[in-house]
Amino acid sequence: MARRREQVLDAGIQVLGSEGARRLTYQAVDAAAGVPSGTASNYFRNRTALIDGIVDHLQELERRDWEAFAAAAAPADTDELAAAVGRFLRYATGPERARTAARFALYLEATSRPELRPALTRGREAVVGWGAEWLRRFGSPAPRRHCGILLDYMDGVVFRQLAFPDEDFDPVPGIRELLSGLLDRSPQDRTAYGESHGTG
Repeated sequence: MARRREQVLDAGIQVLGSEGARRLTYQAVDAAAGVPSGTASNYFRNRTALIDGIVDHLQELERRDWEAFAAAAAPADTDELAAAVGRFLRYATGPERARTAARFALYLEATSRPELRPALTRGREAVVGWGAEWLRRFGSPAPRRHCGILLDYMDGVVFRQLAFPDEDFDPVPGIRELLSGLLDRSPQDRTAYGESHGTG
């Protein structure tokens, strides 16, 4: 029973990410999941419940990905961090392209359904925790704020790659330049910045 529900949600993410929110119907999800007609509606009483289920499932899948990324990365410096982030972005826009596109589709859904926003942003806090620790180690005077800037930049890069695919996509130089701009401060500048913005 639980496995069939997960199968339906996986299919929902695939439909949402590859065909868009307008094509997210019970029939499309059942077809993508390869299950009998009416299966999706048995688990989710209406489209709102289906989207809620997809949000929760997507967050769980992305949490697992980020945990695996954080465990494997262990960057020793900002160059290694940029390379690791680049690998993750190529993964997000390559093998997991549909899932990533589904996340952006849900962001748009949240413009009219603000109740989705807490769930969609919950996973970000865990990511900020990992990223802030790395940036703190590399000399950031405001690691959480700088991690937020990095994540916003990553979302922008991913969105562009989804909308305008580049066969030679290489996000590493831009990430490296951003990190350099955030972290390349004199000790005096770092102290002043930390005092005015806080260190968290």
